[in-house]
Parts: sequence; C-alpha cells; structure tokens
Amino acid sequence: MGKKPKIKQKLYLTGSLIFAVFTAVLGFFQYGYCIGVINAPQKVIELHYARVLGILPAEDSTSGSNSTNAPPADIGKDPKITMYWSMSVATFAVGGMISSFAISWVGDKMGRIRAMQLLCLLSIIGNVFLGVAKMGPSHILIIAGRLITGLYGGIVSGIAPLYVGEIAPTPLRGALGTFHQLAIVIGILISQVLGLHFLLGNETLWPLLLALSGSAAVFQLLMLFLCPESPRYLYIKEGKQDEAKKSLLWLRGNYDPTAELEEMEREKEEASKEKPISILQLITSTTYRQPFVVAIMVHLAQQLSGINAIFYYSTDIFTEAGVSEPIYATIGVGAINTLFTVVALLLVEKAGRRVMFLGGMFGMFVCTVLMTVGLKFQNTYSWMSYISMLAIFIFVSAFELGPGPIPWFIVAELFSQGPRPSAVSLASFSNWFSNFLVGMCFQYIAKLLGPYVFLIFAGMIVAFSCFIYLKVPETKGKSFEEVAEEFRRMKKASGRDSKTATEMEHLGGNPQA
Repeated sequence: MGKKPKIKQKLYLTGSLIFAVFTAVLGFFQYGYCIGVINAPQKVIELHYARVLGILPAEDSTSGSNSTNAPPADIGKDPKITMYWSMSVATFAVGGMISSFAISWVGDKMGRIRAMQLLCLLSIIGNVFLGVAKMGPSHILIIAGRLITGLYGGIVSGIAPLYVGEIAPTPLRGALGTFHQLAIVIGILISQVLGLHFLLGNETLWPLLLALSGSAAVFQLLMLFLCPESPRYLYIKEGKQDEAKKSLLWLRGNYDPTAELEEMEREKEEASKEKPISILQLITSTTYRQPFVVAIMVHLAQQLSGINAIFYYSTDIFTEAGVSEPIYATIGVGAINTLFTVVALLLVEKAGRRVMFLGGMFGMFVCTVLMTVGLKFQNTYSWMSYISMLAIFIFVSAFELGPGPIPWFIVAELFSQGPRPSAVSLASFSNWFSNFLVGMCFQYIAKLLGPYVFLIFAGMIVAFSCFIYLKVPETKGKSFEEVAEEFRRMKKASGRDSKTATEMEHLGGNPQA
C-alpha cells in the first residue's frame, strides 16, 4: 500500500493564490495608469484643446504642429483650457464617486468574480472613447472616457480589496493587501514612461497612450475565468460549503481547510444574528460608528495628504521649481514610488499598520514644509529647486510606506462579513470624493496661494495623524473578533463603554471577554 500524502497545514503562499491576487489587482493597475497617464502629455493635449475650441488656429498639416499664435507654454493659462483640463483630470474621480455606492450591491448580488468580469467591459468601453478622442471633439470624448473608466475604477477599487481580503490567510492579509498599492504605482510609472514624447506622449500617439489601460482590462477579463470565487462569500453569503471548500483547496494547495472553514462558520453564525447592513444603516447606526469613522478617515487621510496633487501635476510642479526636464523628474517620482511600495510590502506584517501609517505621515509633513520653503525661495537661491525636488521624492516614499497601501485593506480588516461591503463602499466613496477635490481644485488653489499651497496639506496631515494615533487600532495578524476586542479596549480607555457589549456583538467580538 502506498503512503498517504502528508498534509501541509501551514502552506499559505501558493502559486494559485498569487495568480488570483495578481488578477484582482490588475484593476488597481488600471486605476494607477489612469491617474498617471494624464500628467506627461498635458501640454500636447492642451494644445489640441486650444485648436478644437478655436483658441488657436487649426494645425497646418503642411507645416507641422508649430503653426500657433502663442507659445505652447502659455496655452494652459487660458481660463477655458484650465477649466477643460481640470475636468479632464477630475472626471475620473467623479466616475469613481458615483459608482462607489454600487460596491455593496454589486459585490453581494453578483459575487466578486462575476462583478469584476462585468466591470472589465466597462473599462474597455471607456478606453475606446479615449482612443478615438482625436477624431471628434477631443475635450468631450476625453472627459466622457475618463468618466466611464472612473465608473469602472470606483467599483473595482472596492471589489478587488474585498476579494483579496477574503482569499488571503490572516498571516498574509497585510502583505497581500499591499499588492493593491504596488499595482497602482506600477500603473503610474508605466504611464509616465510611455508618456515620454518620443514614445506615445506626442501629437500623433497621445490617444493611444490614454487608451492603453484597456488592454489590461482585456487581460484581466480572460484571467478572471480561471479564478475561483471568494470562499468566504460562497460559505457565508451563498451557503455553498462544498464550493467554498473547493475554492480554499484551489487557493491553498495541499492543505487541511478545517480551521478556516470553522472560522467562516463562526462568522456566518454572527452574521445570521443581524439583519443585512445597508449603507444607510451603517451611516446612522451607533453600533458600527467607531470602525465606520476610522474607515472613512484613513481614506480621507490618504487623499488629502496631497499625494494626487503630486501625481496629477508633478510636471507642472517641477517646472515651477525650475527643473529643466520635468518629465524625467516625474518618472523618477514614479520609480521611487514603486521601490518604496515594495519596501512597504516587506514591512507591513512586521512593523504593524499604525506605526507605518504614522511614520509615513510624519515624513510627508516634513516634506510639505520643505516643498514650501523650496518653492518660496527658488528665485532667490537657485539651489532651492533641488530642495523642492528632493522633498517630492521623499514625500512619495513616505506615502508608500503607510498612507498609500494601508487604507485599501484595513477596512476589510475592521468589519465582519455582514457590514463589510457597505463599509468598503462608503470608504471608497470618501477616497474618490477627496481625490476629485484635489484633482479639480489644486490648479486654482496653487494659482491663488503660490508657493504656500502645500501648507494646506501640512495642516491636513497633522490633523489626520492625531486622529490615527488616538482612534485607529492595530489590526496586524488579528482576526475580526480580535479587532473588535481592540475597539472595545479603546472605548473602555476613553470611558465610553456603556454600550460596548452590544456593539461588539455585531462587530464579531465576544462581549464577555
């Protein structure tokens, strides 16, 4: 008789799991690409807008693209161009805001995999609009295309973390959650490199540059057919225990799933004690108020730190700082961004969420002050432009060590299965809304405040850091029950524990602990 194969009880990181996570975070790659792609070709597209809107004469095909009445550097100062360009940047976030409210419904009704498959079709449609922008009223087609891709991004930025959080084993939840941010920064970097003038960021090929993330949507759509549904969704939402077990075995390999299935059963029992949690109930209920406020605030902290002011307008910022080749400095930002995201991936399960978040915020605060000083005195001291440039590099490095990746997965760690989709929807909306505010308003505020614009972000960083220090629990390596216990401990420490037992029951904790 042959020997029975030995079961590996702690085989967590398998090729199947990595494949499923990679497939899911391709949505975040597209998110990052759409953030970064609008930066490098800004002057080229503004010049095209000016011709379409009649501000400049149409391009003379016999004399090339230099037949204009104003230097390209002056075109972006026209109020109409500023408005349309700001809308081109910000409507991506508008789409995200609108669709983020559908995360809960789509994720629960369709399941994680089917939802992402349908969303890929939305991304492809949006990128078609961008690809044909030069053939019609370019400002309208670009705004429409970025709105539709934003609709895709708004839902996938909630569904993908849900899926990854539910398929990841507890010891690897943070590290695998960091892959979302890694995909974003790789998307930003690739869009910046392809945006070089001698590649795709020129007068001829910029529509292809804008539309290229559609190829990632096609790739993701095909790969999703090979991925299993979330075992937690199958077990808790659908009651399909056998399918959940098969999904776990696909993800974990040669492994005994008993312990994880028992944990899902406990979570299912807790979820059965409460009614389905809608977005409105989550907003109005005192039961979930503490983790709900934390979920919203960490996402606001991410966006209102000023990071997307750097991503959207870094070429302009480097130009103002006196950098002779701002596009290469922008690509340098993307490279540093990617490097430190990898560092965060390696540290997040060792250092903990709170330490990395607060450390990153401190570094960003110092850099906003340095950027302000550098921009203020660059005309007096030429070397001050290097201070501004260095501050931007360190700023994005500090961002990726904590404030960048952590908000995307910590929300799934704060809530059990019942309220989780609604919580992710609202947190995602707050992220997209603040993203929109920065994208739409930064150019106007920068013109008003000049070199002092980053002091606004410095104040935001200080306020959010105080909140995180006082209110955000450590979730590293903890089950949902243990996170609930941490909230209860924080409530007792603040002297507000009269309703703690009842509230923690709903969060999945043990009120008798």
